[in-house]
Amino acid sequence: MSLPFPEPTDPADSRIEVFLGYLDYFRSVLLHKVDGLSDSELRSSRLPSGWTPIELLKHLTYVELRWLEWGFEGRDVGDPWSDNREGRWYVAPDESLGDLVAALHSQAARSRAVIEAHDLTDVGAPGERWDGAAPPPLERVLFHLVQEYARHVGHLDIVRELADGNVGE
Repeated sequence: MSLPFPEPTDPADSRIEVFLGYLDYFRSVLLHKVDGLSDSELRSSRLPSGWTPIELLKHLTYVELRWLEWGFEGRDVGDPWSDNREGRWYVAPDESLGDLVAALHSQAARSRAVIEAHDLTDVGAPGERWDGAAPPPLERVLFHLVQEYARHVGHLDIVRELADGNVGE
């Protein structure tokens, strides 16, 4: 079961808490949608684009890493694109759902620490992530992360319905 949707009328202490609430919610929906899928369903695609549910899980973990740690904070994170091989999302055969769920939880904790250490108006560190453009403030990065999660979790809703008829959040 996923967390309840963070309704706009729910009280929040700050705009940062609103962003954190939405990110927590979308992560919980993501995990709920992959829970119960067989390994075959996790690793096969039902769509012409070819992505799989387990690849989407890994991709969203790396999205957070790229935008918050590598991009916003300017940290050296090794290979920020290791969820990709030849322009496609990639999960190695020996990577398990459990490993990737643990990685998402770990990344969520690191992301929360980055977000809570800054104000929404703080501007990111200059670096390779921005392709020569001026780094954005944290608020813009968080808007991007929320829309990325919402879009991809919506994709996963459709894939899950095609896989076994499971609908809803």
